[in-house]
Amino acid sequence: MYQSEAMWVNFRGSQRWTYSGYPFAVKIATGKINAVTGKEWENGLNRKPQDYVVVPEQPWLDGYCVEKGVVRQFVAMPLGAGYSAEEQITGAAEHGGLQIIAYPMRREAYERCREARSFGQDQLAMAKLARSGTRLFSMGLAPGGRMRQKIYDDGFNFEDWDVSHSSRCFVHIANSLVWRAITGQTPPTVPPTSREYTKAGLPWFDLYDEHMSAVEGGAVLGGLKSVKQKGEERGDVPLPENESVEPDNVKMLRLGLKENQVREGVF
Repeated sequence: MYQSEAMWVNFRGSQRWTYSGYPFAVKIATGKINAVTGKEWENGLNRKPQDYVVVPEQPWLDGYCVEKGVVRQFVAMPLGAGYSAEEQITGAAEHGGLQIIAYPMRREAYERCREARSFGQDQLAMAKLARSGTRLFSMGLAPGGRMRQKIYDDGFNFEDWDVSHSSRCFVHIANSLVWRAITGQTPPTVPPTSREYTKAGLPWFDLYDEHMSAVEGGAVLGGLKSVKQKGEERGDVPLPENESVEPDNVKMLRLGLKENQVREGVF
């Protein structure tokens, strides 16, 4: 990732609530700081406050949940420069990267929900989804601009999640210099700015999810300063092409439905 490049985490799986789909509770952290609560990393799940997302109910994650229905975008910055969420919260530049751990639903809970779905009770289902180089070149993730996004409240019973089984991954983020050192190749093309993207007529996306409830967000995350704010404090210009735009090609997505598809209800 280039400095100031933004990212999002897309959860790709089976169609939600088909027989082949399977729910997971997924924790996301950057620099071992939980992206939903702002608390430091710990194994296991917590319900109050909820420190995970439910997949496939949650289609993607754009950034840190700073308040109910609002996130600050994940933005790549050099670890040690003081911008990352990890450094702002802990005062240390130790981990960087992205941490992911997934816990499956217990089989008996899945069978119970699948049986309910097969009887047409769709509303029940709807309620319930190398560190390489030196420290100088390590990358962390920092809070960027504010975006509208809900982190959906877990509608399942907390006991439905099997915390005795999990799979986790530590994603190291390489900047352009480390990319060349690792691969011997030129990094991929620099991503377009928001203005270039809009001028090209490319689509922006909105998600219709008014029926879904959301978690409150982490108070600690709400107090973080964005890359732009930190740069202004320090006299830096970390976002030289940071221009606001008014998207004019917005595509509305409907949670859990394909284009022109209607949802079956209970009569």
